[in-house]
Amino acid sequence: MSTGYVYHEMFAWHDTGTSAGLFRSDPRAGVQPLIHFENSETKRRIHELIVVSGLIDHLTRIAPRPATEDEILRVHDRAHLERIKAESERPGGGDAGDGLSPFGQGAYDIAALAAGGAIEAVDAVLAGRVDNAYALVRPPGHHAEPATGMGFCLFGNLAIAAHHAMHVYGLERIAVVDWDVHHGNGTQKAFYDDPRVLTISLHQDELFPPRSGYRSERGEGAGRGYALNVPLPPGTGDGGYLYAMDRAVVPALTRFRPELILVASGFDAAAMDPLGRQLLTSEGYRALTGRLLDVAAQSCGGRLAMSHEGGYNPAHVPFCGLAVIGALARVPTIEDPFQAVVGAQGGHDLAPHQREVIDLAAVAASDGARSER
Repeated sequence: MSTGYVYHEMFAWHDTGTSAGLFRSDPRAGVQPLIHFENSETKRRIHELIVVSGLIDHLTRIAPRPATEDEILRVHDRAHLERIKAESERPGGGDAGDGLSPFGQGAYDIAALAAGGAIEAVDAVLAGRVDNAYALVRPPGHHAEPATGMGFCLFGNLAIAAHHAMHVYGLERIAVVDWDVHHGNGTQKAFYDDPRVLTISLHQDELFPPRSGYRSERGEGAGRGYALNVPLPPGTGDGGYLYAMDRAVVPALTRFRPELILVASGFDAAAMDPLGRQLLTSEGYRALTGRLLDVAAQSCGGRLAMSHEGGYNPAHVPFCGLAVIGALARVPTIEDPFQAVVGAQGGHDLAPHQREVIDLAAVAASDGARSER
């Protein structure tokens, strides 16, 4: 088993400024300078833990390269690309588009490198240089829509990589599984009328973006039935997520028979995250990864590539990342010291209300009918 790994120190240089969590500092409003939730610490610490643990010795390093304008424009409008480029040249930088996603000077170059990193991971898998791959990139991408960025995302990294796979390799069936705690609205929108791409999002119900990620969002036109949303109640732990994977996600993937599985890998569904209210542990993430490896082996020769998204607890997230990448490489890793704490918390057993909403999503996926929330 060969696992590719994409990382570049430049990803840690993406500057989100002195925002107090979400809002730019403003003494008149009582907002003290602090640090933005989307900062470099979680990603940098994942990489350093991969190195210190020795896992790096079992990975195949893949160098990222900037996505070209043509590659970005397969997903995004020219006006959006040009705005990000222009604001990236300003000394004060700009914002992805929602007023909550600041970026500093030079951000376009780093965002293009992140999208290109996802492309390179997919290239390595499809060319057979590795069996699977993980792109530890920043800024994230799954919220970026064709005409705007949002939710800390400038460009849709995984959507751009999926288009690359179709354009260059001629793939006709790609599945995107998104386990970030927030709905993968951008990826869904990029392929909402496209039956070549099945988008599946496991996320906390009614979190972000507002009024997004309902079960009734099933795609449109030729893409009808090729979007699957599994909105999970707050407080869902390992048991609920694994039931959702077994009951809804794996059957949908098996029916679709993808030629490639892509994963939007966010760790903000973890128990200690400040922007989510779910209870996943690193062992939960490891088990989810194992399920996807199994279905990839059965459907597409094991071809699976992950691109990093959210996750905002710098102490806990690195162990979640280590668990997932270790599972991809099938290499034992050092124990997560947080597992004894978060694994002992209540909420990991599948609850009746969690089962109910997951079953509804599974039924909608299997019959293609519109299911109301």
